[in-house]
Amino acid sequence: MNSAFHKILIANRGEIAVRVMRTARAMGYRTVAVYSSADADAEHVRQADQAAWIGESLPAQSYLNVAAIIEAARTSGADAVHPGYGFLAENAAFAQACRDAGLVFIGPSPEAVRAMGDKAGAKRLMQAAGVPCIPGYQGEDQGTEKLAAEAARIGWPVMIKATAGGGGRGMRLVTSADDFTGQLHSAQSEALNAFGDATVILERAIVAPRHVEVQVFADRHGNAIHLGERDCSVQRRHQKVVEEAPSPAVSDALRERMGATAVAAAKAIAYEGAGTLEFLLDAEGQYWFMEMNTRLQVEHPVTEAVTGLDLVELQLRVAAGQPLPLAQQDVRITGHAIEVRLCAEDPQQGFMPQSGTLAAWRPSAALRTEHALRDGAAVPPFYDSMIAKLVAHGRTREEARHRLIAGLQDTVTLGISTNQQLLQRVLSHDVFASGAATTAFIGDHLDALLATDAANDARAALLAALLLQLGERGWPSPLAHTLPNALRFALDGTVHAARVTPCGAGRFDIALDNDAPVQLALLALPGDGSLRFSCGGLSEQAFVVRQPDRVDFHFRGQSFQLENLTHVAVPRSNGASGDGLLRASMNGRVIALLVAEGDAVAAGQPLVTLEAMKMEHVHCAPRAGRVALHVAVGAQVAARHVVAQVADA
Repeated sequence: MNSAFHKILIANRGEIAVRVMRTARAMGYRTVAVYSSADADAEHVRQADQAAWIGESLPAQSYLNVAAIIEAARTSGADAVHPGYGFLAENAAFAQACRDAGLVFIGPSPEAVRAMGDKAGAKRLMQAAGVPCIPGYQGEDQGTEKLAAEAARIGWPVMIKATAGGGGRGMRLVTSADDFTGQLHSAQSEALNAFGDATVILERAIVAPRHVEVQVFADRHGNAIHLGERDCSVQRRHQKVVEEAPSPAVSDALRERMGATAVAAAKAIAYEGAGTLEFLLDAEGQYWFMEMNTRLQVEHPVTEAVTGLDLVELQLRVAAGQPLPLAQQDVRITGHAIEVRLCAEDPQQGFMPQSGTLAAWRPSAALRTEHALRDGAAVPPFYDSMIAKLVAHGRTREEARHRLIAGLQDTVTLGISTNQQLLQRVLSHDVFASGAATTAFIGDHLDALLATDAANDARAALLAALLLQLGERGWPSPLAHTLPNALRFALDGTVHAARVTPCGAGRFDIALDNDAPVQLALLALPGDGSLRFSCGGLSEQAFVVRQPDRVDFHFRGQSFQLENLTHVAVPRSNGASGDGLLRASMNGRVIALLVAEGDAVAAGQPLVTLEAMKMEHVHCAPRAGRVALHVAVGAQVAARHVVAQVADA
């Protein structure tokens, strides 16, 4: 097969599709995007030279549809395919289909993908190659009784992992035999929905380790190198949140040992292209192989920052048959880089995925920001919740950390709940700042990371009252009355009452929730969404977007949603125990009904399972009684939609 190619189809979406296009365009290649019905107006579609529709919104109907993607390559004249990450990136059948269609697959061979894509088989290969592996079970017998017996043999706690999995899906930590069967079935169901394969392996859970991975690159001429390590220990739900290079826990000597292990593993399977060996590292410097990702990683920008290399460019050159342009001794690690994943989710609600329309997007110019966003961009409920990656590079880790915190504070993301404030708190936490964070970090410090900031919230509420007083008019009229104005509003769900008295010249006395009045002065309202005001002798800035039903504003590095309740009747409490309505906590698809119509249920009993952004979410009975179901399996529901009701038995 001719290894030369001229036009690249990117079999992915969002920020990684845009990222690949950027390098491909710089190297003189034409690009083809693929898109689902949900992504018809997405940014990656707009930026490609050509774009092909490949199916409806669900991944199985579009981004996982091998035949549709191969046909898109044929009709567009593409002669190479870049899979990005996720979706089909580690699917050996897809790599084989590209080969069979005469397309260059920009990644390893189908044989290598197949060898490492099955976690059980990969572990056996690595053990044969002398790579240290975590004790566990990788057998073909997937019966519940067999798996439960193997878990007991391994010893608690045990990690259940989908063999075809990734991104934390199909993964469960089980601490006792009592919880094993339920967690196993949940992991299998999630794996089957996400990857089409319910097979799992079991591993002894290493308590509070570091998650350290080594980037490798190999070509078809027998050359293989590593580009240092990345520390990915800060995670939630087994999904990475913060990544950095180099790891604060890895010495030069340990880096050399881990790098040599990773290169040996790549050579053992005749690997070609970009790959990552993932390890668990304990406090004594002992490490164990977890898995190999046979693709580009989400966190590849931190390696690019510290090495000065373009990893996508290296992928394209290797796929074109060229030898690696550098040897191991040419690799230099300079400075430190940290990346955070900005996700559409609500950390206060168990990191529940969010979807909707982005009202405003203003990334910080001081950071490298990988994204496919713009004002008015849709964030669909069908795909991963990550919407952008923010990266800072500095001469030292501390310099990179400070730059990233400042850049996060300056980044405006309005219209959808995100983890932006949580990321700032992670980076500012003493444990992270000291370089001591392990995979247990977020769980151990979640209360502090999610704690409210009373002073900031109070100042934001004063600003909210000012915004409502100004209304759509903006600057107050010099002829405006000076009578007090009573307001009532909800700020991120918290209801406030305010009394606003105009004092002339853009000044207002605002009494919030019966507190003493505070004077705010409007200083500047340029008309570009920005606003400057002063309070207590301190001038500050905000960014404001007025929506038909609410006001969104960015203030002190945080996004707020403001709803005017001034003319809404105040609800009266009647002491009732609730209406028994169970509402969807987010936009999603019903994948399981756990009870039948008319069943008697207990309070807290699981009733309905929804899937959103590739994660499963169980919804439980709000009270005891008899259940009435209002949805069917397969239905797509919006947030707050009633999925069931529990009435008195």
